[in-house]
Amino acid sequence: MSAARRGGDQVSVRPRLLPWPGTEGKRCYLVADEDGDGPLSRLADEMEAMQLKAGSELLGHVGAMVDDRRVGVRELRFLVKCLCEALRDALRVAESRGGRLGVGE
Repeated sequence: MSAARRGGDQVSVRPRLLPWPGTEGKRCYLVADEDGDGPLSRLADEMEAMQLKAGSELLGHVGAMVDDRRVGVRELRFLVKCLCEALRDALRVAESRGGRLGVGE
């Protein structure tokens, strides 16, 4: 990864897509130290891990809910909404990690 010097520190020139939206729902990026081990980078790593774990746990409930005839339309709509959010999070994590690997260049 190429880096530039700023104030004596090595700084990444490739911004990292963060796992949370910025103001007005826009994408939020971080330009970090080259090693990517600063407090915001660690927080982003933890958030990505939590998002992926939540999506995985949600998938664990899907089969049972869909097969249960007692589950109503409102519950299924809520489930779909949660699945969409989990998919959006997972895609953002994949894009961010791919960008840090140089995928798609």
